[in-house]
Amino acid sequence: MKKRKVFGAALLSMSMGLSMFTAGVFGQEPDAQDSYRVWIQGPAAEKSKAKDQYGARWDFGKNGFTTTVNSKQYQALLKNKNLKIEQVPEVQLDAKPGGDVTAQAVPSDRTPWGMEAIYNDSNLQSTSGGNGIKVAVLDTGVFTNHADLAGSAEQCKDFTQRKSPLVNNSCSDKNGHGTHVAGTVLAHGGTTGQGIYGVAPEAKLWAYKVLNDRGSGYSDDIAGAIEHAADEASRTGSKVVISMSLGSSSKDSLISSAVDYAYGKGVLVVAAAGNSGPNSNTIGYPGALVNAVAVAALENVQQNGTYRVADFSSRGNPATDGDYVIQERDVELSAPGRAIESTWFDGSYNTISGTSMATPHISGLAAKIWAANPNMSNVQLRSELQNRAKANDILGGTGAAAGDDYASGFGFPRVK
Repeated sequence: MKKRKVFGAALLSMSMGLSMFTAGVFGQEPDAQDSYRVWIQGPAAEKSKAKDQYGARWDFGKNGFTTTVNSKQYQALLKNKNLKIEQVPEVQLDAKPGGDVTAQAVPSDRTPWGMEAIYNDSNLQSTSGGNGIKVAVLDTGVFTNHADLAGSAEQCKDFTQRKSPLVNNSCSDKNGHGTHVAGTVLAHGGTTGQGIYGVAPEAKLWAYKVLNDRGSGYSDDIAGAIEHAADEASRTGSKVVISMSLGSSSKDSLISSAVDYAYGKGVLVVAAAGNSGPNSNTIGYPGALVNAVAVAALENVQQNGTYRVADFSSRGNPATDGDYVIQERDVELSAPGRAIESTWFDGSYNTISGTSMATPHISGLAAKIWAANPNMSNVQLRSELQNRAKANDILGGTGAAAGDDYASGFGFPRVK
């Protein structure tokens, strides 16, 4: 897809691109290129002709296929009245993780406040659980050789390369975001006695790089990765949690269909709510989808006797408050998301904020619960998370109220 110039984060947040949900406001300007990532739909015979002519990057069956074409080819496709041609939305990072990066050689706390909060144990020394469960982290890749992640990666795949839609045994992260998210899910503390812990250290990591090191990519690659994770769950007979700390202000058909596909195949899909709060109806996609668990961010501040929803955390629809039913554009759960310390792409540790950081807390908790209850379906697992959230209502922050609310959803589910 021909890239557009971006003049700041405010403009970018209104575009159809997606972003990684880490708090911050630093716009990036992509390089210009004379190519278009397009989504082609239409009658089977016409699609087949186009596929033969241009090739397919991702074949989504009845939903058409995507491919990359040059300007001349794009103009020719637009003139074909038998086909529907759409540009694939570009995924563009609109924030540097946390602004100024101040990585540390060793963590300041092996069990950071988010771990103590979700375990409900202020004296927590280590974490456990997640055995047998796979967590697919769709992000900027993961530094799988980090001391606290070593041995955890069962799959490592790159969906961002131009020449091939899927490269096995490649998931390098030079951004940091994906490694940070993975650490919150399943960091195992390393072997030195100095490392950090995630929620479910015995879970296995499927590191799926869907955004490049600048934090940009395409929605068809994300959709392809979601469907691939679901297919791999079926192929290997695995219970899989997909964790997506990315999103957009607008709904993307390819990603929406992929989420539905994965959920229908028994996968639990967890996604960030976004960083456009505190106003209502600011939740992003895919978190806003009915078949994805949208996660809001909490901060380590007590208000009204509970943790407080961060102002930056996107809010859902106040018209559906109190019904305990997940509809489109509803926040579902809350978890620690401000000042979260975790693993970093160079082997160090960094503290950053965002609903990106809240999401892996829930993904890790889901893995821990599923490992302890292997006969649960993904739907039953989701209900268990909701029930635990109801038992820990959140009353702090703009929009937070007793019961199901548009800021914190059902509440903050914990280990105990």
